[in-house]
Amino acid sequence: MSAVDSVDSVVFDPAIIRRFDINGPRYTSYPTADRFAPLGAERARHHLGARATQELGQGLGRPLSLYFHVPFCNTICYYCACNKIITKDHGRSAKYLRYLARELALQAACLPAGDNVVEQLHWGGGTPTFLSHAEMCDLMAATRRHFTLREGGEYSIEVDPRKVDRATVELLAELGFNRMSVGVQDFDPDVQQAVNRVQSESETRAVIDAARATGFGSISIDLIYGLPRQSVAGFDRTLDRVLEASPDRLSIYNYAHLPTLFKPQRRILDADLPSPDTRLHILDLAIRRLTDAGYVFIGMDHFAKPDDELAVAQRAGRLHRNFQGYSTHADCDMLSFGISSISKVGTAYWQNAKTLDEYYAALDAGELPVLRGIELTPDDQLRRAVIQQLMCHFELSLDALDAAYGIDSAQYFATELADLREMADAGLVRLESRRLVVLSPGRMLVRAISMVFDAWLRKGRQDAGRQGGRYSKVI
Repeated sequence: MSAVDSVDSVVFDPAIIRRFDINGPRYTSYPTADRFAPLGAERARHHLGARATQELGQGLGRPLSLYFHVPFCNTICYYCACNKIITKDHGRSAKYLRYLARELALQAACLPAGDNVVEQLHWGGGTPTFLSHAEMCDLMAATRRHFTLREGGEYSIEVDPRKVDRATVELLAELGFNRMSVGVQDFDPDVQQAVNRVQSESETRAVIDAARATGFGSISIDLIYGLPRQSVAGFDRTLDRVLEASPDRLSIYNYAHLPTLFKPQRRILDADLPSPDTRLHILDLAIRRLTDAGYVFIGMDHFAKPDDELAVAQRAGRLHRNFQGYSTHADCDMLSFGISSISKVGTAYWQNAKTLDEYYAALDAGELPVLRGIELTPDDQLRRAVIQQLMCHFELSLDALDAAYGIDSAQYFATELADLREMADAGLVRLESRRLVVLSPGRMLVRAISMVFDAWLRKGRQDAGRQGGRYSKVI
């Protein structure tokens, strides 16, 4: 790859973005979760047990990652599209943890003997720091009863600085967490009022400082652009404060306003939303300021310092993308626990029941709480590899595909490569004889480029409203 194509290069071209800014998936999986269909718990058990065989093209040594969905929040953030439960009742979380322990035992029992070493663990939500200190200890103890957390692994948690003090951060470090994602969204008081998330800079910095003092190896800050009452000047002030905090990673997400799908968003007034041009100017500002400050553009909406593990993994060709976003490890099997969480094992995905009642009922019956999923065809596996490569590394070797999958990729993807010519003419990609390269102006639009290889999306384009109704804008 030439210097002009280096992975940390990104060009913001408003005219190109307006032209290709379509609705599309974020590709935390392929096929995407909206393609899942009913899948029995027995199939999930089969795939868990098959980790010891070559039946699914995998082996016992495949890394394990664990994800826990903690859905509880004290208050509601109007922009949120997560599966959450608003409550202050810790009786509800105590019961939930008891059922999480049951699910841990059930999934662990399905695995081959000795197959319990974990390299990654993540608590998400909701608000994982809703849990009391005792509840946090109970959940980690239940996890360690069934799994061995490898020393030096990546163990991360999402925190709400409004609910975390230094003692909580110290406890998280004692429990083994070494990565932290801090929700900020925007420091502008008007924006915070509009989304019902009032959060001071001082309490945010206190959490970050405590995490650094207790040895957390990487700290990430999450921002959102496109929120109500946002302005370019206001977001510039937020960036001032964020850069002073000097996080190791930053995520700048596009707010997707879908009030018909997510009821809390109905409390956001359409008139308060920034115009499309203002959104683009905010994003342009963020990209310029972060790259000027030395951050590397990882992909989509993620940035990292050059010495952060995300940037190092990308340079080494080990970057991966899964349901938690970009990951520093090569492809892991992910076992997920709790309502609506999605597991990925070999050539299968499955999602848990979405409500507490359904989740509890399945576990009371001694069954894995599987709601739906998908078992990948050979074509799905091939396209998953293609989209992963584009999303993580911005290029695709046809020779490597031929060698790995025994195909003539130029012929197999003849339609897709032809469809990319418009993007090539616009300067988003370069089509070489045996290689596809995403150029700097195309890096912000890598989701749109990846969509060309999405066979499920291609088949569904004749469904009225399917593409526009299910997905957010690429930018």
